[in-house]
Amino acid sequence: MTKRPVLILGGGSDIGLAIARRFAAESYPIQLAARRPDELEPERADIALRHGVEVTLHRFDALEIEQIEAFFDNLPDTPGVVVCAVGLLGDQAEAEGNPRHARLVAETNFIGPMCALECAAARLAKLNEETAIIGISSVAGDRGRAVNYWYGASKAALTAALSGMGQCYAGSKLHVMTVKPGFVATKMTAGLDLPGALVADPAKLANLVYASFLKKTYTVTPLIWRLIMLIIKNIPEGIFRKFKRNSKHRVAQL
Repeated sequence: MTKRPVLILGGGSDIGLAIARRFAAESYPIQLAARRPDELEPERADIALRHGVEVTLHRFDALEIEQIEAFFDNLPDTPGVVVCAVGLLGDQAEAEGNPRHARLVAETNFIGPMCALECAAARLAKLNEETAIIGISSVAGDRGRAVNYWYGASKAALTAALSGMGQCYAGSKLHVMTVKPGFVATKMTAGLDLPGALVADPAKLANLVYASFLKKTYTVTPLIWRLIMLIIKNIPEGIFRKFKRNSKHRVAQL
């Protein structure tokens, strides 16, 4: 049976491309959607040649909410899996003093992606076959921290919305999965002072995402980060607030 394409929103991101390659290795056609799709031609050609699948490029900007319906209407084929890897770490200090930057972080990490996934879910749910929505959130949303609370809040909102969407479509053939990785070696985290032992390779994360997709897991978080966040979430608020922002070691930039 011919497989429906896997649509990657944020297809130019390191995580998005890694997930695209993993699904392509299983003979899924790929639709890479990004703000500057022409720049992804080398990746498109490599994935198509390496895995023998069709790979197409599409322009998509999560901030152009009024264009989302048209974007899905104009896809050459309806995808069976939609992955959203759109995200912006932003600058916490700037967000504290610049409402426009704070709004950009919130719209890029939550409002735009969730509006796109709502549109995708409505279409996928109408297909008489197994489909999936996979949203890339973050463990940063599990507890607010001084170094990145605007980013964390936007990811917390995305996690909550995906959970609600999953409940909304429970019992249908549409499965909704939330991925909450910790540190991943990507362009977004380049330059941050991160503990090397806790930084995952995008390809390894993609393997975990694909395996969890097959199992229809609801929430996906690497084991080490489940343990770390269990500790962080259970620190009493009074004690937690005594921890000071550390400008040198950005360990809380999850």
